[in-house]
Formats: sequence, C-alpha cells, structure tokens
Amino acid sequence: MFTGCLTALITPFAGGNIDQRALADLTEAQIAGGVHGVVPCGSTGESATLTHDEHIAIVREVVHLVRGRVPVIAGTGSNSTAEAIRLTRAAEEAGADGALLISPYYNKPTQEGIYRHYAAVAEATRLPLIVYNIPGRTASNISPETMGRLSRIPNIVGVKEASGSLAQVLEVIHATGPDFAVYSGDDILTLPIMAAGGKGVISVVANIVPRDFSALADALLAGDLERGRTLMLRLLPLVQAMSLEVNPIPVKTALALMGRCADEFRLPLTPISPPARAKLEKVLREYELV
Repeated sequence: MFTGCLTALITPFAGGNIDQRALADLTEAQIAGGVHGVVPCGSTGESATLTHDEHIAIVREVVHLVRGRVPVIAGTGSNSTAEAIRLTRAAEEAGADGALLISPYYNKPTQEGIYRHYAAVAEATRLPLIVYNIPGRTASNISPETMGRLSRIPNIVGVKEASGSLAQVLEVIHATGPDFAVYSGDDILTLPIMAAGGKGVISVVANIVPRDFSALADALLAGDLERGRTLMLRLLPLVQAMSLEVNPIPVKTALALMGRCADEFRLPLTPISPPARAKLEKVLREYELV
C-alpha cells in the first residue's frame, strides 16, 4: 500500500487564516524532495484547532496541488466516531488516497470501544485507513491484540505507531502479518522500526528536509542498514530539535526561520520560547538551512 517517507504536513497560517500560497509552496517542496506521500490535517497540521470547513478545504487543496504525483493521506481522526466518519467521507469525496485516524482521545475507550470505533469508520468508507496510536496524546494505548483484530478488516491497512515502545512495535508486526503496514510515528525511531519490518515513517522532520528523510526511508526499504545508520545519525540533531517544545511548534518555527511560512500558531499553541528558539537556530545553522 503506502510505503516510505510520508510527510505530516504543517498548516501555515497568515493573519489567522490558512496561508494558501505557503501551503502550495510547502507541498511542492515535499514532492520535489522525493517524499512518498503527504499527510495533511494531522497533529502536526494543528488539526485540533481547524474548523471542519477548513479541514475539508485543506484536504481538497492538497489533493489539487499534488495532482496524483504522490498519495494524499488525510488526517480525519476524532474522539467522536460520527465526526470521524464525517471527516473521512469528506476526504474521500475530495479525492484523498487514504485516511489517518488518531485513536479516540480524552474518552479513554476500552479496547473493544477502540475496535468498534475503527470498524465503524471502515464500514463507512472505501478509503484505505491507517490507525494512529499515540498514547501520549490520547491517554489510551491500542494493544497489539486489538491491532491484530483491526488488521483483519480489509480496508484498515496500517498503523502509525507512536507508543515509543519498540517491544510493542515488534508485537504489532507479529500480530498483524506481512500485508499490514507499520509506520514509525516518531522520527527518532525510524531506523529501528523499519529495520524490524516497518514500511515507512510519517515524518515531522521531512517538512524541513524532505530529500534527506526520503533518502533514509529509501535506504531502509532497500535493506541498506549501513547507509540508513549514516543518514539517521546525520539527521539526529534535527530530529532531537523537534522535541524542544511540543510538536508542531519547533517544526513550524524552523520553517519560518527558513522563510517558508509565518511563525503563527493558534491558541493554545504559542510561539517557541527564546531559549528553545536559540537552540533550534543553532541546529539549523549547523545543518546549513539558515
């Protein structure tokens, strides 16, 4: 299905609105950088502060900008199953190639509730669906056993695994089988997850260096671990800098420093603190990005 480096796109704002020009430039830069797909309206895209109309409009615009050159996997998750279905159907109508759905947050559903949530969305769409497991944001973890059950639903094709546990990743790979794609949801774990059989990464850092992160994914898909290690170690300072503050504050700030978008967020996200900004600028200078 989808493999390689899939970029979790930021959402650029200008004067409180979506910056259409910056969105177009950023999307084109990703394709020029050789990424294998783009993911608008996820956590990195500040989806939690987008209106439904904005959400759907961004997906539609990215599909238009991409023009079929790479897959567009729309973020359509919600803690309301009905809302997730509505957003997923809208993404399908907009021409997206797939959908990424965060596990229901705040509700803290049981494993059975998580299973039924995804099963209901899958029943309502023909799109290939990628589950997104990130317990640090959702307050619930999708167990490998539940992932195994979900993998048997035909149009649930993969999982963005961001539990931070390599042991869990291995258990998920074992529980789901070779036809189910496991993607790294943490840039820092791309090397070990893909070396263990993962099919790619849904990357934050690729917003900044799409060519370099795509090269990393290509090397690992080809089984070239030596080149993968070399590339990962070179990328390490950039990857670590993305954790200076909560995502997507560092990555959007980096793009702003590179002149690619405005340094603008929607509350409750705020501009990066001066100490973190200084550290980020130092890393960008060392990587010759500013």
